[in-house]
Amino acid sequence: MPHDMKLFSGTSNLPLAEEVAEYLELPLRAIEIRTSSDGEIFVKYQENIRGADVFIIQSTNSPAANLLELFLMLDAARKSSARRVTAVVPYYGYCRQDRKDQPRVSISAKLMADLITKAGANRLLTMDLHAAQIQGFFDIPVDHLYSSMAFTEYFKSMNIPDMIVVAPDVGSLRMARAYAKKLDTGLAFIDKRRPEANAVEVLNVIGRVKGKNILLLDDMVDTAGTLCEAAKALKDKGAGTIVAACTHGILSGPAVERLQESDIEKVITTNTLYIPEEKQFPDLEIVSVGHIFGEAIRRTYGEESISTLFD
Repeated sequence: MPHDMKLFSGTSNLPLAEEVAEYLELPLRAIEIRTSSDGEIFVKYQENIRGADVFIIQSTNSPAANLLELFLMLDAARKSSARRVTAVVPYYGYCRQDRKDQPRVSISAKLMADLITKAGANRLLTMDLHAAQIQGFFDIPVDHLYSSMAFTEYFKSMNIPDMIVVAPDVGSLRMARAYAKKLDTGLAFIDKRRPEANAVEVLNVIGRVKGKNILLLDDMVDTAGTLCEAAKALKDKGAGTIVAACTHGILSGPAVERLQESDIEKVITTNTLYIPEEKQFPDLEIVSVGHIFGEAIRRTYGEESISTLFD
């Protein structure tokens, strides 16, 4: 690779950044990131980046310091005269509030887009946004990658007999439909309502699931209430083995305990988020997407098509 492509990583997901760097056969460049005693974050690039094509890898999951760290890295790169700054955000946080569905609320997905752009990003590279229309919140180019590039072959290799793909809610139906087509299986979905935040009430299972082995798909698992209630409803309808998969394994609050006690036999996620050891459990499998981000970065730098990755 030419010398003016430089990779940097924040602290939110260093293992994924190292995988990307290994794929590209490039080093992660030195950057100083430290937190002072009063909680303020300090960022300094340890080398000259003037005229460089800078890629900053940082997921924006909780805590909010991960977001602030990204903003400061973008700002420092812009003010250091980088030629182009690409924010590589495997997990785009604050994405679930993408519309004003009640009075006096913030549209946080739009606010984050504005802040990333204002901080200095010339381009965004991300994966499986909670809602595809979030791309339209940006005034800079957005490359939206899909975890299906890693998951599809993985699911095929599992050789699950009599499999049907199930969406745990209407919001994930489009994703489930795409997988059902690629895997040449049937499709079902769960009609649910959420009476309050992080609370799920399952109303009905739409589709024939009796005697079928289930691949339950969602873009993220937070407290796991949706997946666990969906699995219970499917079992009540006579479903067989249930395998759940999601792109972003947030696993907050009671998620791990819920999943271990649920009817789900295996949970598959990617490494868009760093999952600490205390959140890992025997039935959790993590599929790497490092090579996907690496190839997308390589093509961005070389001004090549990224859409052909999806073919």
